[in-house]
Amino acid sequence: MEKRSNIIDCTIRDGGLVNNWDFSVEFVQDLYNGLSEAGVEYMEIGYKNSPKLLKATEPNPWRFLDDNFLKEIIPEKKFTKLSALVDIGRVDPNDILPREQSVLDMIRVACYIREVDKGLELVQMFHDLGYETSLNIMALSSVPEQQLIEAFELVKASPVNVVYIVDSFGSLDPSDIEHQVKKFKEMLPNKQLGIHTHNNMQLAFANTLRAMQNGVSFLDSSVYGMGRAAGNCHTELLVSYIKKPSYEIKPVLRVIEEHMLEMRQQWEWGYIIPYMISGALNEHPRVAMAYRDSDDRDKFVDFYDKVTSPESLPARASK
Repeated sequence: MEKRSNIIDCTIRDGGLVNNWDFSVEFVQDLYNGLSEAGVEYMEIGYKNSPKLLKATEPNPWRFLDDNFLKEIIPEKKFTKLSALVDIGRVDPNDILPREQSVLDMIRVACYIREVDKGLELVQMFHDLGYETSLNIMALSSVPEQQLIEAFELVKASPVNVVYIVDSFGSLDPSDIEHQVKKFKEMLPNKQLGIHTHNNMQLAFANTLRAMQNGVSFLDSSVYGMGRAAGNCHTELLVSYIKKPSYEIKPVLRVIEEHMLEMRQQWEWGYIIPYMISGALNEHPRVAMAYRDSDDRDKFVDFYDKVTSPESLPARASK
């Protein structure tokens, strides 16, 4: 089981949601070299979205990955493969090179359940260009069962390599994860599965392990847990826990020591009470993130009252 695991480190892609992808080239290179030395199988180096479709006015190289830029940053591929994420409606097919001309190995498509057909159109395109592919269905904890069953009929017939169970709100626990994994395996017997967790309830690591123990082979994580709001499962935890001879913890610790301690002083992520509350309520963390940017950031009782008041219920029900 553990021998089949593949860690996909999302520090740059998901961590970029914390700091607007304000990563230096030196950090990204050091991270790539560290992950390669650590035996981590994949590094998600950002988004392959197209700046013109998002009306981007400022250059943001990790949010809008350019193949020529990537070749300069990673002139020599090492052990770790590179992946990128795209969102529905945010990628121009003309911006995607065939795999043999690109530094990228895998392109992952993120979508909500209502857009699975559009997501699979992108998957087909990336597959035809030679890339490994995954479909990441977001906000799984609020998807009606029947909708999932219908979507999976389409997924089963597609060429996608990996289908992800995504705990977008950090609200699931290990028994929920086990239930989801069994359901996915039953409905998608011909696909590999992946898991992407958030740490709102301090369960990202436990949920990832439960998924792995139930046969999920692609495990998302980030170094020092750096990811949107409460962050992700920690790469260093997986590397130190999973019994795989190729994993080596020291290079990951070095990246944390040399870069991430300072970054953690500058930017906030991880287990923080408003994010815990949003996870407990199965809510998107955007309200908690806005609260952490306000002067009332540490008034936890006030925040709890605000998000559980009757006035907030109509907004929550229409999520």
